[in-house]
Amino acid sequence: MQADTEGTEDILATAASWVAAGETVAIATVVETWGSSPRPAGSRLAVSASGKLAGSVSGGCIEGAVADVAKQTMQTGAPQLLDFGISDERAWEVGLACGGKLKVFVEKLA
Repeated sequence: MQADTEGTEDILATAASWVAAGETVAIATVVETWGSSPRPAGSRLAVSASGKLAGSVSGGCIEGAVADVAKQTMQTGAPQLLDFGISDERAWEVGLACGGKLKVFVEKLA
């Protein structure tokens, strides 16, 4: 998978271009954060069924987990709200520095 780090508008434009090209696409959006979170609320990740990525919601293994859920959402069409949080002791292992928490909403684009 290949990731781009673009602005929010560019991520949506990229996702729209993938849809226009016949791809199935899901968008993940950080909707809430607590503590130290790597990405602010409003950060987005676009995921295509063919494995393309644009943007970021956190980095670390959470990004991979969100991409996996995005693939499920593309198949089922059902949006999902993901809640990630971790203790300070394990924060760096999973990509949430300083024990941050975040909620990510994942939805399929029509």
